[in-house]
Amino acid sequence: MEVITYTVTPEEDGVCVRHILKAKLHFSTHAVARLTRAENGIRVNGIHARTVDPVHTGDVVAVRSDDLRLPKLLPTPGNWPLPIVYEDEHLLILNKPAGMTAHASNFLPDTPTVAGALAYQRGPDFIFHVVNRLDKGTTGLMAVAKSGYIHDRLRRTLHSDGFYREYRAVCVGCPKPPAGTIDAPIGRDETSAVRRMVRSDGQRAVSHYEVLSQRDGLSFVKLQPETGRTHQLRVHMAHIGCPLAGDWLYGTEDPDLILRPALHAYALALTHPVTGTHLYFTAPVPADMEKLI
Repeated sequence: MEVITYTVTPEEDGVCVRHILKAKLHFSTHAVARLTRAENGIRVNGIHARTVDPVHTGDVVAVRSDDLRLPKLLPTPGNWPLPIVYEDEHLLILNKPAGMTAHASNFLPDTPTVAGALAYQRGPDFIFHVVNRLDKGTTGLMAVAKSGYIHDRLRRTLHSDGFYREYRAVCVGCPKPPAGTIDAPIGRDETSAVRRMVRSDGQRAVSHYEVLSQRDGLSFVKLQPETGRTHQLRVHMAHIGCPLAGDWLYGTEDPDLILRPALHAYALALTHPVTGTHLYFTAPVPADMEKLI
């Protein structure tokens, strides 16, 4: 059982427990409701407390931060390699290989999954929540929360300066100008169950790019998404005439070049939701992309 603690300051003397939960620990309204029903959900100085109870200077508020119930469907464990870059009691940072999805799906029932790999390593009841989801073919850094509370805290910062993501891609052709911003709304392609497209009635989507090098008709590009639409970087690069190498959905499939869309989540920076520490990680560009550049 994971517990978050908070010591009441003199300025907060006399406020109610709910104020500490909402204003200081940033629990959502639904999470607070679940805590009131959970055994030992909220305690002050080791004693069960209600949200309406007042607290005083020096009181220690202890709150359960673990998931209060098991998921309805547990993942099937699988012995698939899944490098872990960082771990503490609240979150994991993974370096996801190509060919792996976050969870099992009806579309790809036999595909290796992050959920299955973690279930194999930690046991089938290990609960986790993906913060920044990566496509099956995309490699690189993925943040995983160990509880719904941590997931909610990180999710709120996902498309802000508090959660920075930077990608590397190999594109067919070279963007002109060599650095710029693509501001083009993205919506569903109504002719496909999975494909997205730039369309005027789509959701706002903004991506920043910078060409790092080019060779033999390919360019090595730094990409930074400002928003988080499905397939955003793939759609945007194809939109400006430079689809990702190997992108069968938005460009041209070329097994002799690379077996997947050439996209890698290279850098990830975030503020730890509990400790407040700034965390920064990078993952080297994988070999199949490296050989192209």
